[in-house]
Amino acid sequence: MKSSRMQWISLVLVMLGAAPACSQNGGEPQGTGIVASAPVELREGEQKFNANCSLCHGIGGVGTTHGPAFLHKVYEPNHHGDEAFQRAAANGVKAHHWQFGDMPKIDAVKPGDVDHIVKYVRWLQKQAGIF
Repeated sequence: MKSSRMQWISLVLVMLGAAPACSQNGGEPQGTGIVASAPVELREGEQKFNANCSLCHGIGGVGTTHGPAFLHKVYEPNHHGDEAFQRAAANGVKAHHWQFGDMPKIDAVKPGDVDHIVKYVRWLQKQAGIF
């Protein structure tokens, strides 16, 4: 089962890499889509993000046609604090900034996982000059 899941994840990653990342960002820059490798201390968050979030939010948080980019000022810590990510994973989110539809809760992602994911996302945002 683990092998088939890894194959599925690999297929999704290839498909995401082949398709242009697209989000409704109000004209704000999203970065180049070229993401440096995360520092060692953030690799767990990167892996959890790629496994659980990237299908909608894109590899490196650049967004897709299914979900918004996290490399947008609206997701900076002063607007969407770290706790907002915890609530989103646990409860889902009603669409309020974008036209992607509601985000479902993500049962596979536990609070400790979200902590790692948020640290990785904040690093991506710093790399992109969001804050």
